[in-house]
Amino acid sequence: MHIHRQWQVAVLLLITAAIAVPALAQQSEAPAPATSPTPAAPAPKKPPKHKPAAPATAPAAAPAAAPAAAVAGGLKPTLLGQYGDWGAYTASPGGKKICFAIAKPSSSETNPPNRPRNPAYMFISSRPADKVSNEVSIIIGYPFKPNSEATVDIGSTSFALYTQQDGAWIKNAAEEAHMVEAMRAGQSAVVKGASAKGTRTTDTFSLRGLGQALDRTDQDCK
Repeated sequence: MHIHRQWQVAVLLLITAAIAVPALAQQSEAPAPATSPTPAAPAPKKPPKHKPAAPATAPAAAPAAAPAAAVAGGLKPTLLGQYGDWGAYTASPGGKKICFAIAKPSSSETNPPNRPRNPAYMFISSRPADKVSNEVSIIIGYPFKPNSEATVDIGSTSFALYTQQDGAWIKNAAEEAHMVEAMRAGQSAVVKGASAKGTRTTDTFSLRGLGQALDRTDQDCK
């Protein structure tokens, strides 16, 4: 989707700014996903050459709050519903409607252990104006090792991911629909990658509620 790269980067920045702070508050308050997970932002399947890094950890805020910069920019993502471990959201930056389901890892490991990193997110987005539906993106929380691949394992099936900076997208676009269907039917998705400093990570995302969240975003972004 080369034509829309600049717009997609803007969406990524705005939604990350609008929702990252409330999510961090939730993460510190409750280990169980009783409220909505923290959205990062829908991103392109093939990332732009200068895709921004994930946002640095910000001070906790009340879950209903949104940073002033995001509100001033005219973006306020709306929670459509919370389904298990996945939240369904919509926003209209620049008048272009987007919908996305998003979750944070249920568990994360680094090797060597306890290496610092920013929050990680997985999201599945739809952009009707661009005729994009159920595009899977991952923000990993650190810069990937240059020219490296990551993987996501869903049950016994593994999918290769293309990486750039802190983002990952499915390498073979023809497999994306199959991956989404596997996620709908699966219990967890395990993402593995390596940072530019050699740290290896394993992030496990619960898939509980994903099917319902996607049904909701599909309904809102037909």
